[in-house]
Amino acid sequence: MPEHHDRPGGADTAPERPPATGGPARPPREPGLSPAEVAERVAAGRTNDVPVRASRTVGQIIRGNVFTRINAMIAVLFAIIAVIGPVQDGLFAMVILINTLIGIVQELRAKRTLDRLAIVNAARPRVVRGGEVVRVSTQEIVLDEVLEVGVGDQVAVDGTVTWAGGLEVDESLLTGEADPVVKGPGDTVMSGSFVVAGTGRFRATKVGRHAYAARLAEEASRFSLVHSELRSGINRILTWITYALFPIGGLLIYSQLFMGGHVTLDEGAAGGQISGPLADALRGMVAALVSMIPEGLILLTSIAFAVGVIRLGRYQCLVQELPAIEGLARVDVVCTDKTGTLTEAGMKMAQIRDLGGGTGAGPGPTEVLAALAAHDPDPNASMAAIARGVAAGGHRAPDWEPVAHAAFSSARKWSGMGFRTPDGDDAHWVLGAADVLAPAHAAAAEAARLGAQGLRVLLLARSALGVDDPMAPGAVEPVALVVLDQRVRADAKPTLDYFAEQGVDVKIVSGDHAASVGAVGRGLELPGADRPLDARDLPGEPERLAAEVDAHSAFGRVTPERKRDMVRGLRGRGHTVAMTGDGVNDVLALKEADIGVAMGSGSPASRSVAQLVLLDDRFAVLPRVVAEGRRVIGNIERVASLFLTKTVYTMVLATVVGLLAVSYPFFPRHATLINAVTFGIPSFFLALAPNTDIARPGFVARTLRLAVPSGMVAGLAAVTTYLLVLGGRTVPDPADRTAVVITLCATTLWVLLLVAKPYVWWKVAMVGSMVGLLTLALATPVGRWFFDLDVSEPAKLLTGLAVAGAAIAVITVIRVVDDRAMARSEARAAEGADREDREDREDEPAPV
Repeated sequence: MPEHHDRPGGADTAPERPPATGGPARPPREPGLSPAEVAERVAAGRTNDVPVRASRTVGQIIRGNVFTRINAMIAVLFAIIAVIGPVQDGLFAMVILINTLIGIVQELRAKRTLDRLAIVNAARPRVVRGGEVVRVSTQEIVLDEVLEVGVGDQVAVDGTVTWAGGLEVDESLLTGEADPVVKGPGDTVMSGSFVVAGTGRFRATKVGRHAYAARLAEEASRFSLVHSELRSGINRILTWITYALFPIGGLLIYSQLFMGGHVTLDEGAAGGQISGPLADALRGMVAALVSMIPEGLILLTSIAFAVGVIRLGRYQCLVQELPAIEGLARVDVVCTDKTGTLTEAGMKMAQIRDLGGGTGAGPGPTEVLAALAAHDPDPNASMAAIARGVAAGGHRAPDWEPVAHAAFSSARKWSGMGFRTPDGDDAHWVLGAADVLAPAHAAAAEAARLGAQGLRVLLLARSALGVDDPMAPGAVEPVALVVLDQRVRADAKPTLDYFAEQGVDVKIVSGDHAASVGAVGRGLELPGADRPLDARDLPGEPERLAAEVDAHSAFGRVTPERKRDMVRGLRGRGHTVAMTGDGVNDVLALKEADIGVAMGSGSPASRSVAQLVLLDDRFAVLPRVVAEGRRVIGNIERVASLFLTKTVYTMVLATVVGLLAVSYPFFPRHATLINAVTFGIPSFFLALAPNTDIARPGFVARTLRLAVPSGMVAGLAAVTTYLLVLGGRTVPDPADRTAVVITLCATTLWVLLLVAKPYVWWKVAMVGSMVGLLTLALATPVGRWFFDLDVSEPAKLLTGLAVAGAAIAVITVIRVVDDRAMARSEARAAEGADREDREDREDEPAPV
């Protein structure tokens, strides 16, 4: 059960809003539309026929994987080779084709997973048809339909209220204004708003694409590739590479054609192959540009995300926005509810403590509670527990007529109902937080004492004013304390322990009494839970509020607005914040957080604004999401380092060759061999491998720290080998090219080893297999013919290996120095953070 219905607590808003009232607690009987009327409107097309997709269509997936900027570049380069030949030099296009097919297959698998989970997560509004209340899908709503809504429901279509039982609607998704709006008969409700208190019915006046929900619902549940640091960083790098392609390609063409750096082949060259300076210059240019393009980087990023979606789907976690996987991996603060998240959703009424006030010779507390439970039009978890408790004791509701109703809301922290007895006497009763209804009474102190034991305590009191009075509840006379027992989830502690090990702070943010929140936190051994704070006592200044929230871990009496302010303050202090919630009072905070996580059994409103939905309500799934995000980020960072190393060494090699006016040392077939055995094939395994590295900001800078120096050293090593084996010539022979291939393969395989740490058996086997493939190409006649290799001159091969050895030594030294510099920088940052924490604690006021 969601927590949004049943949080007693103090309000932190000013001024207090009057209770929402209006009409009887139960809706009037009405027929709604008949089956024939529904069929007539369906036939006329007056339905809410808005396609809500959880994923891209098959056509969009295919287009998205085929028609990319990188594929367009590869297609142009392949077209050049298709004209001038030979076929071996066009092998790089086959690699792109295979990669694209793999990407399409993986995303189609992710689509099936998302579509299945989205069906489970889909809201099913209640409509009145033929005098009965039934549930239908959002798309089955028709014009003039009568819809019924309660707390936590999202308004699916635009309409006019026909009946209201204390109905309050939050329109913040439409207007940005957080204060709920009281609705009565004749008022307009807009799709996209959601109910925060009471119940009501309205008649649909706009459906389908005419309603605001047509856009909101589609945006809320779409499989989206929106902004993320990972994707934006990769796109920025690709933009830089695109700008570099044109001048380097132009320089190569010019140098090969007009500066003497070309080779003229015999007229009897391989079948279909065009010879001559222009053809050779184009082959050299294609070889350089193909190596500059990180063709697998975007593909592997999409595959890693798609596989993450599939893996999380096995744990009933619906990813509504792909970057949420990445975002949760970067989270360093998790704000979580208590009820329904850390504790079991269901509660049990433990006891009723009669305080002896307000009833006189009249009804006892149990009788009043039975009446409240029987006439509540939308019982929450607390009222449901009370109803079960009084029924188990054999108590039946008295024959009282409800005359007024005040629905529960998270801002007021109480609900109430007025009754008229058969004798004609009126009595108004309220049920809510003791420290809100009677803060100076001894009942409040007793409620706090019981709350400190982890119990939930509500105060039943008789109100001097009618609950429908704008000044209600006014002065109240405490009658009884209702004690509810709530059990901590078995998986809550292991989950909090995991976050503690990973350096993620957990903050319990609840509407319950602070003592009750602290008791649950202490039971879970949450650091700082022994010092719970009442959110009403937090300072109003944003900076001081953020500092207090940052320094503590358990908060009670938190209103929806204050919860949003707390999340905003933590983000303002540089934290990446995840907010978990299940209720309508969590929507503002879910929207404000970097990552919103909703419970599947929670309100449709909370699910619609969250990036992740835990369909089985298991908070323990979050560690798996964090681990999956870290796997994606860490592995893509590794893969990016590999691909960008290739891009950098190709740029260095192409630029130097162009300036020296010598022939480019490779044909495209050589580039295909080098790319496949050093980066291309290994990157697929690394992108999907386990990875527990903690995600950190600065993806681009950290990736370039390894790729740029490694790529420059590898490129200079290739140039050095090339010039040594050329011996003053400008046109290489196959043995010269082979020596440069060996230098680059040996150097970049070492970079692969550095990136692949920590080592496990399969990584060693992977690198060994790549060495074996390279050896196979060099040692077999078919391999040497296909890739145009020549191993007949050992001196040149040894030269390539010697230069590669020197390059490996330089790269290793650079990596060691850089690692030590990074470690010192992180140590200084940690020391500075510790110093700031100590200063914040010293500035805290002494406890009263």
